[in-house]
Amino acid sequence: MAVKIKKCTFEDLLILQRMSHETFNETFVHQNSPENINAYLEKAFNLKRLGKELSDISSQFFFVYLDNEIAGYLKVNINNAQSEEMGDEALEIVRIYIKNEFQKHGLGRYLLNEAVKFAMERNKKKIWLGVWEKNEKALAFYQKMGFIQTGAHFFYMGDEEQKDFIMTRILL
Repeated sequence: MAVKIKKCTFEDLLILQRMSHETFNETFVHQNSPENINAYLEKAFNLKRLGKELSDISSQFFFVYLDNEIAGYLKVNINNAQSEEMGDEALEIVRIYIKNEFQKHGLGRYLLNEAVKFAMERNKKKIWLGVWEKNEKALAFYQKMGFIQTGAHFFYMGDEEQKDFIMTRILL
């Protein structure tokens, strides 16, 4: 199996939107109402917002391919693009989304390692992310990868307030 990564550009906007909708829906549809899922998809993944994020030099998106087929993507933020005030020495992993059909092939680990590499190349001292408290599979994965819970923050999925655990890993 050949795995490769490619930085997303503005020309990838429609593919990024489609991947965002598909992977988010696959992951969270069973634990949220359709109305709340649709409201979140429209807010978080509309073309205007994704285009703005793609053009922000402090945000980067990367597609991951398995055997030349797009399998998912990674989004990272640094500096003031981070969703929480974590300082200049931190990198936020905003999303590691893998399509269901490509899970269990090590792609999450691959993208996490790419995020670590990206952070270290920019002299970051820690990486952090938010994980929904009910996403047990993701929580177990990040704990296995050396992250510890260091806080929490709230967000809205449609009209429902939900809690993310903030998880951090110090880079050596």
